[in-house]
Parts: sequence; structure tokens; C-alpha cells
Amino acid sequence: MRVALLSYRSKPHCGGQGIYLRHLSRELVALGHQVEVFSGQPYPILDEGVTLTKVPSLDLYREPDPFRIPRPREFRDMVDVQEFLLMCSAGFPEPRTFSKRVVRLLAERVGDFDIVHDNQVLGYGMLEIEKLGLPLITTLHHPITFDRRIDLAAAPTLRKKLSLRRWYGFVKMQGRVARQARLILTPSEASKRDIVQDFGVDPARLEVILLGVDDVFVPPTEPRVPGRLLAMASADAPMKGIATLLEAFAKLRTERDVELFLVTKPVEGGRTERLVDRLGIKDHVHFVHGITDQELVRLMGSAEIACVPSLYEGFSLPTAELMACGTPLVVSRAGAIPEVVGPDGLCAELVTPGDVGELESALAALLDDPARRVRMGAAGRERALEKFSWRAVAEAVAAAYERVVADYRSEQEEHARADR
Repeated sequence: MRVALLSYRSKPHCGGQGIYLRHLSRELVALGHQVEVFSGQPYPILDEGVTLTKVPSLDLYREPDPFRIPRPREFRDMVDVQEFLLMCSAGFPEPRTFSKRVVRLLAERVGDFDIVHDNQVLGYGMLEIEKLGLPLITTLHHPITFDRRIDLAAAPTLRKKLSLRRWYGFVKMQGRVARQARLILTPSEASKRDIVQDFGVDPARLEVILLGVDDVFVPPTEPRVPGRLLAMASADAPMKGIATLLEAFAKLRTERDVELFLVTKPVEGGRTERLVDRLGIKDHVHFVHGITDQELVRLMGSAEIACVPSLYEGFSLPTAELMACGTPLVVSRAGAIPEVVGPDGLCAELVTPGDVGELESALAALLDDPARRVRMGAAGRERALEKFSWRAVAEAVAAAYERVVADYRSEQEEHARADR
């Protein structure tokens, strides 16, 4: 199978979409398929055998100068102009403009691919791909409606709420495109339910395929650091529940010698940094970002307890990765997280999302119970090995490709007979 895999931004450190793209493409190639990734900036990290075709945007959100003003010579066409104007009006243009750029590229290369796979772009351009003669399959990790609701609820002023509504304007487009998708892959039953509810997608056109954990995530060979807590957040956003964790940690600090490592890049002067200062825990909270997978695994393995305090997750790869490292977990009972850790409480302690007192009590109890931490870590490792394999993901996705291609060709043949 010759696969065009589309993603408007794909660097793994930008979030789960980049991790999905890297590991899925690698395993598809290992199964004998040809995979060419089409991506905008930041570009992905890809493994040997996977081809990258760059689909450059204006890269308006790049570090260290997000929301930058491009020089006149950077504008190549009207799509670039639209991208800049949408940014200036407080919108997020990348899914829309990437979809326009990539459909132009695919129009010139229809004969090179058997199927196109949209990794949650869901821009209007995706609706043009099947008209070119290429069947399309879509991955939707979770509906961004949840991000929007949580961000709006946390917005401190009416002006900020209005700005966020404009920023999330692309969500309406994604819902319209999702409702017309031939088949949508999603990583959890929770995400499937929420896509049906929020985007109005026919559940018969949704298929759940769990995500995988890379083999690099293994239990530590050195002792864990006493009192070390760890949390991961791909973005410094309210949905990740970091504020709840910081408040719970501050309460723990009044009676215990604990330290917290946060794997995230906080917004400079943003709410997380301000909260750390207000709680008086600056010397005991350490932000970590830009590290290698090997460094991340060592950090995961150094913690006595890890916490996933998110208010919502469509899957939560960090949860599965921490389980693979044998790290005991306290997690929110939110979104797909209970599906990842299992229903019996063997792999993690589940708490109410946003409840500071409950989170503090759960962390304290687990800190005081080393035997349970050992049992929990071993159970998490066993579940991760049993449930979360990128090879199994690729095999299931490839089977979905076969069905979509067969359905598309059957439809094309029916149309041809009707025209005769």
C-alpha cells in the first residue's frame, strides 16, 4: 500500500499527533508499506524508510517569536495571505491553510498513492482529496471542543473569552469535515463517544484503534528518588490540570520533603509560573523540556509517583508510557484515562479531575505505601506490554486502509456503470 500521511504540524514535542505520526509511519514501513509524510512546520522526526515532503507554512507560531509578522518577500500566494490575516484576527489558520496547500500537491501526484491518511487536519481541503481520485481515511484523536470548553471556563476576562472563541473558530470547520469523512479512526471509546456527541458523526463511521508505547519506555535500573513526583503536559494549558496538581503539591510540601518535575515548557510569565510563585514552591518545582526520549525515560523512572491530572484526554500517551516504565500513577477519572489504566485500580489511583483535596490525599497515601507502589508499577508495566503496541496499531490501521480502498473503488465502479 502506498500511503500519503498528512499532518499540519508534526514535531513529537508538540503533542500526541507528532508521536502518532512517527511511530505509525515507522511500523507501516516495517510491514512493507510505502509511507510519505506531508507536514508543515514544525517538521516531524521520522525513522529510516519514511519519506518527508515539506509543506511549508509561514510558521507564524515558531519559537522564539510566536505571532510574528512575516517580511513581504515571505508571502508566496494568497494562501499565505489568508494564513497571516487569520492570525491577525486572532484565529488559528494552520489546519485550513495546510489542507489547501497539500491538496494542490496531491493533485499533481494522484498516481503515486493508494490512500491518503489525514492525521487530524480536518481542513476543508480534505473534502477535495477524494474528488482527485484518492480515497481518504481520517484519524481524530479527540474533538477539540473539549479544549475550547475548558479554556473558556478558565478565561479570566470577557475579552479573553472573546479572543479564545476566535482562536477556536477552526473547530466548526473540523466538525463539518468530520461529518463527511468516510472512516474515522480514534484511540478510545471515550473519544468515539465524544466525537459522536460534539461533532455529530455517525458512530458507524468510527473505529477505535488503541495507541502504542515505544519499546524505549522501560522500568528503571537505578533506585527511584525518594519524594520525587512527576507530571507531563504537552502544553501549558488549563486542560492538562497542572493548576490542580500545583495546589495539591503545595499542600504536600507543608508536611513532606517532596519535589515536583513538570515535563512541559511553561508560558513565560503565564498562569503556571504565576501560580508557582504565589504558592511559594518555586524552589521545589522543576520544569523540563526539550529532552531526548532516553532522558525522558530516565526521568520517568526516577519518580516515586507520577501524576496525570488532566481534565480531559482522548487517550493520554504519557499515561501509557509511564505505565511501561513501571511508575506508580495517580490519574484523573477523565476522558479516556480510565480506559488506559484499566477499571480495577491495580495500575493507578483514580481521582476526581480538578479536586485538589482528593489529589493531595491520593498522593500522600501512595507515598506512605511503598509496597502498593511496587505492585502498581508492576501491574502497569504488564498492562502496557499487553495492550499498547505500535505494531498492533499499524496492523489495524493497514486493515482499515484495505477496507477504505475497496469501498472507494467499488463506489467508483458503480458510478462508472451508472454513467454508461
